[in-house]
Amino acid sequence: MYVIADGTTPASRLVLVKGFETDGGYVFEPASPFFLAAGDRIAFEGDRLVVVRAGGERLSPAGDWSTRCGPGSLRRR
Repeated sequence: MYVIADGTTPASRLVLVKGFETDGGYVFEPASPFFLAAGDRIAFEGDRLVVVRAGGERLSPAGDWSTRCGPGSLRRR
């Protein structure tokens, strides 16, 4: 599923998140999967992923950044 991480566009439905890949080839892999609820918004602030819940609560899940260097390969950033 394509999720917009601009900090203003809310998620349209409940989604189990195992990772995010950016258009630039970077991948954010959370330390453990989590649910993104309908109405939640996502933003990248510096090197952090921030989830803003519909009620205003802000979460910053732990995780690691990687880059895709070739087919099927990941390199830590």
